[in-house]
Order: sequence, then C-alpha cells, then structure tokens
Amino acid sequence: MLLENCRYIVVEGPAGAGKTELARKLAERLHASTLLETPETNPFLGKFYRDQPRYALPTQLTFLLQRAERIAQLMQADLFATQTVADFMLDKELLFAELTLNDEELRLYKSIYSLYGPKVPRPDMVIYLQAPVQQLQQRLQQRAHSHEQDISEQYLKQLCDSYSRFFHQYDASPLLIVNSANLNFVDSAEDFELLLHCIRQMRGGREFFNRG
Repeated sequence: MLLENCRYIVVEGPAGAGKTELARKLAERLHASTLLETPETNPFLGKFYRDQPRYALPTQLTFLLQRAERIAQLMQADLFATQTVADFMLDKELLFAELTLNDEELRLYKSIYSLYGPKVPRPDMVIYLQAPVQQLQQRLQQRAHSHEQDISEQYLKQLCDSYSRFFHQYDASPLLIVNSANLNFVDSAEDFELLLHCIRQMRGGREFFNRG
C-alpha cells in the first residue's frame, strides 16, 4: 500500500499508545495536514477521571461534538481533497460511551451520535497502536499532563479491552495493528522506517506489525 495514495489516514489507540506523536511524524513525512485531538480543551475530562459516574456523559458529549465539528470544518473546506493524518476516528466514540455510560445515558448519547457518525468520511487507512497497560500508564506518568494523572490502571485495562474488541470487528478500512511496546517512532528513525516498510508491504485488509 502506498501512503501517498491515502487521502485520509487515522492513527488510533488508547491513551499513552503514542498515536498523536506518530500522526505528526507521518504528516511531516507526507507533507500532509493534521487533525489532532485537543483533550485539554474538554472542561470535564479531569473531573471525569476523578468521578466517572458523575461526569461521564458531559465528558463524552463534549468530545463527540468537538470532534464532529472539526471534521465538519475540514469537509466544508474540502481539506480531505489533500492528505490528512488524524489521531482519532469518530467511529470509536461509541467505544468510550459504552464503557462509561449507564443505559439511559447511552441511549441519549447514541441518539446524538446518530446525527454525526454517518456523515464522517471513511479513512483510507487506519493504524491501531497497542501496548501493555503497565507501559501505557508509565508513559502517561512521564508525560505529566494534568488531566491524565488520575487515570487508573483498571480504567486503562478496560479501555484497552474495548479497543481490542472494536478493532477485532473493524473492517471499514485497511487496518494495520501495531504492537508499540518495543517501538519508538519519534526518537528512532529505524523504527519509523520499519513501520513505513510494513505499510508498503500490506496486501490485505488487515496486517500486524510486531517487533520483539
């Protein structure tokens, strides 16, 4: 697969997987624009990690509306006509909602999601980053972002399990599943080039990349 022929590339994965850094690296290589998450602009996120039952719904709705608005702006400006690399996909919003909301909240959330989800363009390629829970938590502590310091190991494990189930069933776009435990795409040019080589060698709709 030639990345140069992919107009819309998404890098996904749980918090700490390195998706934003890889998205920036790919965009730099491809001279593409970026579409990146801005979790620090969600006023409920820090409160959510401290009290999930109380703040789950406003947190998830805020993320949904923020991300849907950003994608809509790109579509209106026809920026998807050129290459764009994103570090999120709207399809996975339901993953978080199903993990954190009660039944009544989830029904409300799904009714709102239905107004936005079907309008989003399908990625030409998705790169899904995995890593062990303990390593994700270590990376989050090293980043020292204030809104991430209260993420529990239990929540991270549930999140990783939800991501695994989601991408086990995902078949809307070509998918590369990457075990990033022993990879550093930002500081290691060798790791980054290995990833690009793996992408170029892709022939099917689903491939795996693992460096032991």
